[in-house]
Amino acid sequence: MDAEERFWDMVEAAWAPLGADVGQARQALTDRSPGSGADAVLAVIDEALEDFLANLAASSRDLPAEELTDLDRVVERKLYDIDRADIQTVTDGSDDGFLYARGFVVAMGRDFYAGVLRDPRLAVLDAWCEEMCYFFAHLHDERYGTYPETGSGISRESCSNTAGWPS
Repeated sequence: MDAEERFWDMVEAAWAPLGADVGQARQALTDRSPGSGADAVLAVIDEALEDFLANLAASSRDLPAEELTDLDRVVERKLYDIDRADIQTVTDGSDDGFLYARGFVVAMGRDFYAGVLRDPRLAVLDAWCEEMCYFFAHLHDERYGTYPETGSGISRESCSNTAGWPS
Protein backbone atom coordinates (compact mmCIF):
# COMPACT_ATOMS: atom_id res chain seq x y z
CA MET A 1 0.00 0.00 0.00
CA ASP A 2 1.38 3.40 -0.88
CA ALA A 3 1.65 6.22 1.66
CA GLU A 4 -1.39 8.10 0.37
CA GLU A 5 -3.65 5.06 0.66
CA ARG A 6 -2.27 4.35 4.11
CA PHE A 7 -2.86 7.94 5.15
CA TRP A 8 -6.52 7.95 4.07
CA ASP A 9 -7.06 4.53 5.67
CA MET A 10 -5.59 5.83 8.94
CA VAL A 11 -7.83 8.90 8.84
CA GLU A 12 -10.92 6.73 8.37
CA ALA A 13 -9.80 4.33 11.11
CA ALA A 14 -9.32 7.25 13.51
CA TRP A 15 -12.87 8.50 12.86
CA ALA A 16 -14.52 5.06 12.95
CA PRO A 17 -14.72 4.50 16.73
CA LEU A 18 -16.33 7.88 17.34
CA GLY A 19 -19.80 6.58 16.58
CA ALA A 20 -22.58 6.70 14.05
CA ASP A 21 -23.54 10.33 14.81
CA VAL A 22 -20.04 11.51 13.93
CA GLY A 23 -19.93 9.35 10.82
CA GLN A 24 -23.29 10.68 9.70
CA ALA A 25 -22.19 14.27 10.33
CA ARG A 26 -19.05 13.79 8.21
CA GLN A 27 -21.13 12.23 5.44
CA ALA A 28 -23.69 15.04 5.62
CA LEU A 29 -20.89 17.61 5.37
CA THR A 30 -19.64 15.90 2.22
CA ASP A 31 -23.07 15.26 0.67
CA ARG A 32 -24.65 18.67 1.24
CA SER A 33 -25.20 21.11 -1.60
CA PRO A 34 -22.12 23.27 -2.17
CA GLY A 35 -22.51 26.61 -0.48
CA SER A 36 -25.24 25.44 1.90
CA GLY A 37 -24.96 25.77 5.66
CA ALA A 38 -23.26 23.18 7.79
CA ASP A 39 -23.57 24.50 11.35
CA ALA A 40 -25.41 21.50 12.84
CA VAL A 41 -23.01 18.90 11.46
CA LEU A 42 -19.98 21.05 12.24
CA ALA A 43 -20.99 21.12 15.90
CA VAL A 44 -20.94 17.30 16.01
CA ILE A 45 -17.63 17.13 14.14
CA ASP A 46 -16.01 19.85 16.23
CA GLU A 47 -16.91 18.00 19.42
CA ALA A 48 -15.26 14.81 18.06
CA LEU A 49 -12.17 16.38 16.49
CA GLU A 50 -9.95 16.07 19.58
CA ASP A 51 -10.82 12.37 19.93
CA PHE A 52 -10.13 11.85 16.22
CA LEU A 53 -6.67 13.37 16.65
CA ALA A 54 -6.02 11.23 19.74
CA ASN A 55 -7.00 8.10 17.80
CA LEU A 56 -4.75 9.09 14.90
CA ALA A 57 -1.87 9.73 17.28
CA ALA A 58 -2.36 6.36 18.98
CA SER A 59 -2.28 4.54 15.65
CA SER A 60 0.83 6.45 14.56
CA ARG A 61 2.89 6.59 17.71
CA ASP A 62 5.06 3.52 17.04
CA LEU A 63 5.67 4.13 13.35
CA PRO A 64 9.28 4.30 12.22
CA ALA A 65 10.76 7.64 11.12
CA GLU A 66 10.51 6.74 7.43
CA GLU A 67 6.76 6.08 7.63
CA LEU A 68 6.09 9.26 9.61
CA THR A 69 8.03 11.19 6.98
CA ASP A 70 6.04 9.53 4.19
CA LEU A 71 2.76 10.41 5.93
CA ASP A 72 3.92 13.97 6.52
CA ARG A 73 4.76 14.22 2.83
CA VAL A 74 1.19 13.15 1.98
CA VAL A 75 -0.29 15.81 4.27
CA GLU A 76 2.08 18.40 2.84
CA ARG A 77 0.99 17.56 -0.72
CA LYS A 78 -2.71 17.52 0.15
CA LEU A 79 -2.45 20.93 1.83
CA TYR A 80 -0.47 22.29 -1.11
CA ASP A 81 -2.97 21.04 -3.70
CA ILE A 82 -5.86 22.87 -2.01
CA ASP A 83 -3.84 26.04 -1.48
CA ARG A 84 -6.00 27.97 -3.93
CA ALA A 85 -7.64 31.39 -3.96
CA ASP A 86 -11.05 29.92 -4.85
CA ILE A 87 -10.97 27.74 -1.73
CA GLN A 88 -9.67 30.58 0.48
CA THR A 89 -12.59 32.73 -0.67
CA VAL A 90 -14.97 30.20 0.90
CA THR A 91 -13.01 29.41 4.07
CA ASP A 92 -11.75 32.95 4.66
CA GLY A 93 -8.95 33.47 7.13
CA SER A 94 -5.50 34.97 7.20
CA ASP A 95 -2.52 32.99 5.94
CA ASP A 96 -2.42 30.90 9.15
CA GLY A 97 -6.20 30.69 9.29
CA PHE A 98 -6.34 29.42 5.73
CA LEU A 99 -3.67 26.82 6.49
CA TYR A 100 -5.75 25.60 9.45
CA ALA A 101 -8.90 25.57 7.28
CA ARG A 102 -7.06 23.37 4.79
CA GLY A 103 -6.02 21.18 7.73
CA PHE A 104 -9.72 20.72 8.49
CA VAL A 105 -10.44 19.71 4.90
CA VAL A 106 -7.70 17.07 5.05
CA ALA A 107 -8.80 15.83 8.49
CA MET A 108 -12.36 15.25 7.25
CA GLY A 109 -11.11 12.48 4.97
CA ARG A 110 -10.75 11.57 1.35
CA ASP A 111 -14.37 12.12 0.27
CA PHE A 112 -14.67 15.61 1.71
CA TYR A 113 -11.19 16.52 0.47
CA ALA A 114 -12.02 15.33 -3.06
CA GLY A 115 -15.30 17.24 -2.96
CA VAL A 116 -13.59 20.51 -1.99
CA LEU A 117 -10.93 19.93 -4.63
CA ARG A 118 -13.70 19.58 -7.27
CA ASP A 119 -15.98 22.32 -5.95
CA PRO A 120 -14.52 24.81 -3.45
CA ARG A 121 -18.03 25.86 -2.40
CA LEU A 122 -18.16 22.60 -0.41
CA ALA A 123 -15.56 24.04 2.00
CA VAL A 124 -16.90 25.76 5.10
CA LEU A 125 -16.22 29.08 6.78
CA ASP A 126 -14.16 29.07 9.98
CA ALA A 127 -13.71 25.29 10.28
CA TRP A 128 -10.13 24.69 11.36
CA CYS A 129 -7.86 21.84 12.35
CA GLU A 130 -4.46 23.38 13.03
CA GLU A 131 -3.08 20.11 14.44
CA MET A 132 -3.55 18.26 11.14
CA CYS A 133 -1.23 20.61 9.26
CA TYR A 134 1.94 19.30 10.93
CA PHE A 135 0.53 16.23 12.66
CA PHE A 136 3.07 13.65 11.49
CA ALA A 137 5.95 16.14 11.62
CA HIS A 138 5.21 16.75 15.31
CA LEU A 139 5.01 13.01 16.00
CA HIS A 140 8.35 12.58 14.23
CA ASP A 141 9.86 15.33 16.37
CA GLU A 142 8.45 13.84 19.59
CA ARG A 143 9.78 10.39 18.81
CA TYR A 144 13.05 11.10 16.98
CA GLY A 145 13.95 14.64 18.06
CA THR A 146 13.82 16.17 14.57
CA TYR A 147 11.28 17.30 12.06
CA PRO A 148 11.21 15.16 8.92
CA GLU A 149 12.79 16.34 5.71
CA THR A 150 10.21 15.57 3.05
CA GLY A 151 12.46 16.56 0.17
CA SER A 152 9.40 17.65 -1.79
CA GLY A 153 10.44 21.21 -2.54
CA ILE A 154 6.89 22.42 -1.80
CA SER A 155 5.47 24.30 1.14
CA ARG A 156 2.22 23.73 2.97
CA GLU A 157 2.10 27.41 3.92
CA SER A 158 -0.72 29.52 2.48
CA CYS A 159 -0.27 31.16 -0.92
CA SER A 160 2.76 29.01 -1.82
CA ASN A 161 1.02 27.08 -4.63
CA THR A 162 1.44 29.66 -7.38
CA ALA A 163 -0.91 27.74 -9.68
CA GLY A 164 -3.69 28.27 -7.13
CA TRP A 165 -3.24 32.04 -6.87
CA PRO A 166 -3.77 33.89 -10.15
CA SER A 167 -1.96 37.22 -10.41
